[in-house]
Amino acid sequence: MQPIDSKSKIKKIVELKAIASQIHGEGGKIVFANGCFDLLHAGHVRYLESAKRLGDILILAINSDACVETLKGKGRPLQPEEHRAEIVASLECVDYVIVFETPTVDGILEELQPDIHAKGTDYTAETVPERKTVQAYGGQVAIAGDPKDHSTRDLIRAILTKFNS
Repeated sequence: MQPIDSKSKIKKIVELKAIASQIHGEGGKIVFANGCFDLLHAGHVRYLESAKRLGDILILAINSDACVETLKGKGRPLQPEEHRAEIVASLECVDYVIVFETPTVDGILEELQPDIHAKGTDYTAETVPERKTVQAYGGQVAIAGDPKDHSTRDLIRAILTKFNS
């Protein structure tokens, strides 16, 4: 069997619209997740694996470099969006990846209309920013992953502590 090139999983919105249309036409269930994924850690993997179990395919949107800097502050991201996209695309549980430039993924959700929009356990179904968009087209919001006791910020802090001595 030929290995899948992880870069081939990275798509533009027009490609994902065609894929989503085909999956929906075949009766498949699409799960959508999003985040920065600056330094991949166990919490990220558990979130994505949990999200994937909610449906047939998992589309993951990652924040662009500019979005990450706005959200996380100067000095972030640590890795450029192309690298972050390639890393998460290499995960077996992730079927497709898209990079987005906007503060929320409302526009992508409206375009793709995934069956489930999965967010991590740092949210509740009521606090998901895109909840109204998802409900408007008949989708569901789900909380996925383990308790939020992993963070990129904590990982950076641990690295600095260990290597600054």
